[in-house]
Amino acid sequence: MLKFTVFRTVINSSLERLSVQFTRLTNPFFKLTTMTSINTICIYCGSSAGRLETYSSSASAIAEALVSRNIKLVYGGASIGLMGGVANRVLALGGEVIGVIPKALAIKEVVHRQLTELHITESMHERKMLMAELSDGFIALPGGIGTLEELFEIWTWAQLGFHNKPCGLLNINGYYDSLIGFLDHVLAEQFVKKEHHAMLLVETNPNTLLDRYSNYQSPTIKQWVNEKET
Repeated sequence: MLKFTVFRTVINSSLERLSVQFTRLTNPFFKLTTMTSINTICIYCGSSAGRLETYSSSASAIAEALVSRNIKLVYGGASIGLMGGVANRVLALGGEVIGVIPKALAIKEVVHRQLTELHITESMHERKMLMAELSDGFIALPGGIGTLEELFEIWTWAQLGFHNKPCGLLNINGYYDSLIGFLDHVLAEQFVKKEHHAMLLVETNPNTLLDRYSNYQSPTIKQWVNEKET
């Protein structure tokens, strides 16, 4: 009986979390119609500094660009790698930094304890959702599998019309050249529509990218799949 009660509690807890996630998927974050201003930017990037020093210097450059525009940084909450570098530079310049990290990674990724705000979530899913809710736009710097996963998920949400916030790549030292070429191939092979492909903004200069964000108008999204396409 005890085992059954524990099992039922676990199931109910899981269902409750799923219900919360579904409710959040229907909240105003996904229903915005116009982007009026950019007050916060979410940066996805590596917990490693990478092979080249230019990755770190460019992370500092985007930090400086954010602070110069009075834009808050939202990021993954770590104190190491490019993540720590961009956060530290924003803080050093007097800017505001909001970190969001799951409890399971708070120790592994050496959580940053000197942030303006720090949110520790129960799961990766809650982390990504909260980062999305807190942000007016999203930028990927060089990073690994996690960075790519976060970028593609938030871009997919834009494609589906769940939000109308700008998504982009800061292509430092050609880091994303091969990915950009592959995405062009995906477009040519008709697995993504032209208007959806164009949603991902790509620049090599942080200020140029942020200029495009401030003037961003999301395309009108028609029904993603209709009866003729099924």
